[in-house]
Amino acid sequence: MTDIEKRKFLEDLGQHHCTTHYYKYLGIVLTDGVKFLCETAGCWWLADIVASLQFEEKVRKEQFQVYTLTVNPDQSALVKVDDGNGNIVYYQEIEYTDFPLDKIVLWNIDKILILPTEY
Repeated sequence: MTDIEKRKFLEDLGQHHCTTHYYKYLGIVLTDGVKFLCETAGCWWLADIVASLQFEEKVRKEQFQVYTLTVNPDQSALVKVDDGNGNIVYYQEIEYTDFPLDKIVLWNIDKILILPTEY
């Protein structure tokens, strides 16, 4: 993404303050904002991680899950999952990603994956 495209993407992403539709996806539900994120940034793999982690007991038992993707300068990344109180319940290193932002945070509340601005 060029800098102009990235600014437009961030502006459009910031417009998601609630959702009007819910989308079933691999056993979880996505909001309009998360669907936009996945489609525009090509990061369906991030939604896949969230969906697959619902089979991990340590993650699944948390009704409120905070997913933080942090992209490093070398394009490697780290996905951390915490319980909303900063207690890490899972992390996964990503060898390479072309995700366009340095960081994104998603919330999974009772298997509904949302942008924090949609709460």
